[in-house]
Amino acid sequence: MAWQADWIADGFSVPYKGNTRSILSYSIMKNHPHKVNRRRFIGTSATLLTGMAAAPSIWGAPAILTSYNKPNSLINGVQIGAITYSFRSMPDQSAEATLKYVLDSGINAIELMGDPAETFAGKSENPVNRQAYYQLIRKQRGGETLDKGEEEALQNMEAQMGEYNKSVAQWRTKVAMDKFQQLKKMYKDAGVRIYGFKPNAFGQKNSDAEIDYGFRAAKALGADHVTLEHPSNDAHTQKLGQMAAKHKIYVAYHGHEQQTPTLWDTALSQSKHNMLNLDLGHYTAAGNVDALELISGKHERISSMHLKDRQNPEHGKANMPWGQGDTPIKQVLQLMQGNKYTFPATAELEYDIPTGSDAVKELSKCLEYCRQILGGSE
Repeated sequence: MAWQADWIADGFSVPYKGNTRSILSYSIMKNHPHKVNRRRFIGTSATLLTGMAAAPSIWGAPAILTSYNKPNSLINGVQIGAITYSFRSMPDQSAEATLKYVLDSGINAIELMGDPAETFAGKSENPVNRQAYYQLIRKQRGGETLDKGEEEALQNMEAQMGEYNKSVAQWRTKVAMDKFQQLKKMYKDAGVRIYGFKPNAFGQKNSDAEIDYGFRAAKALGADHVTLEHPSNDAHTQKLGQMAAKHKIYVAYHGHEQQTPTLWDTALSQSKHNMLNLDLGHYTAAGNVDALELISGKHERISSMHLKDRQNPEHGKANMPWGQGDTPIKQVLQLMQGNKYTFPATAELEYDIPTGSDAVKELSKCLEYCRQILGGSE
């Protein structure tokens, strides 16, 4: 009906774009471009809400009101998510702040790093400066040589983290799951699904009790898989696969430049609960050129895939703003869309953030890049 279309156009189909106005204020301000005082706003809002409540079958108001201000990064069948590691440069690393970063980026599904969730559940604060630590780790992984001062700083941070991890291991054996369930609800109510969880609990140095905790926490958060770096240890992947099966959850192994088409084959053969967490950018930087073939052949064993744009070895391997590197992001997303693959494509922000910008703004750009490819731009 014409009047219904006008009403929808006047504010009730407003797409999510980070910090939007409320649906009511948008509609009122659009129809009353001059100054709207508080009394007039409240009166108009009450009238509108009363009308919707009286005729929900006509207006469809309940469905609209529960979803109007929530993000949606499911783009024409392809779920674009994000790993919360992307927000490591932001000042507040709490679970609440992380949720705001996710919402402001327009993302509705995530791979959650361990720290925000575990801190929310009562874990003590890490004494190590994570930004400085990750910066040195990235430099080292990128093949750059650390100078003497950087080597000493990294060694000191790793020693501190060793002691800290011992105390965390004890905490993990005692913590209840109710806070993780509470966090799941907080995120879900905001429109964000947690599909993956990445605590530092699944390594070869972690006890079985910690590993068991990691699976239980992931399930309490609503995740269907956990992620960790591929350990390059067949005995460990076999153990993790067996433990994951008991919890009815999956273990997805991430890779950096050690990724090859056959990296995951042994783990996949060991257990149906061992899966891939392919990193498309690192795969390209390692010199592999068969990403589409790998994904086509193993798509049923991919729990999630990281997206970033890196150069190939001939061009220097650098992390680039999306669309400027050699990673076949466009071709892979179109492959996922055409074949209706349902695993999430997880945006991971790794290129240098430009002056005047921040991680939220840059991740929003990455999401818009995906929208352009998938035909989801407005």
